Amino acid sequence: MTSEIKSVTGRGIPLVGNDIDTDRIIPARFLRCVTFDGLGAQAFADDRAQANGQHPFDLPAYQGAEVLVVNVNFGCGSSREHAPQALNKWGIRAVVGESFAEIFFGNCVAIGVPCVTADANTVQQLQAQISQNPGLPVQVDLDQMTVTCGDFVGAVTMPEGARQMMLSGTWDACGQLVAQAEQIQATAARLPYVNWAA
Repeated sequence: MTSEIKSVTGRGIPLVGNDIDTDRIIPARFLRCVTFDGLGAQAFADDRAQANGQHPFDLPAYQGAEVLVVNVNFGCGSSREHAPQALNKWGIRAVVGESFAEIFFGNCVAIGVPCVTADANTVQQLQAQISQNPGLPVQVDLDQMTVTCGDFVGAVTMPEGARQMMLSGTWDACGQLVAQAEQIQATAARLPYVNWAA
């Protein structure tokens, strides 16, 4: 069984803007990798180059941040699983946003990165609070369904199925299969239409 994720606490990083797509999160030229190792250093590579060191992922105040706070339709565009992997390899362990593209959301759940939604006012207040006080810890609580930063507390939501997978530690589908390998083989051996010798 994979680990249960009941809450994530870490410093926050605000990334303001709607419709930030997966091509911006990790440009296509980095998709040729065999493993996801090293992708973290390339997260937002083109945006960071254009921002000349002023992109949040380059600013010293946000290095080591673990909770990303975004706006509307984050992770839209192509369905590359490299996008959440790049964020995770950079150090992101949870994302708070106004809304997420469905496939991006699913790819995050599959690697144990909870994505929770909040209304626009909550997200904007959270982004402002983090910008003014980059050292304050941000807590995403999946049990209470809240996000906390200093004195600020806001409500968040998450589809109940995904939330329960995080809370119970069953978010890793591949890990679940590997852990149950013996039972799977035993069941397959009893099925008349499975021929292991073929």
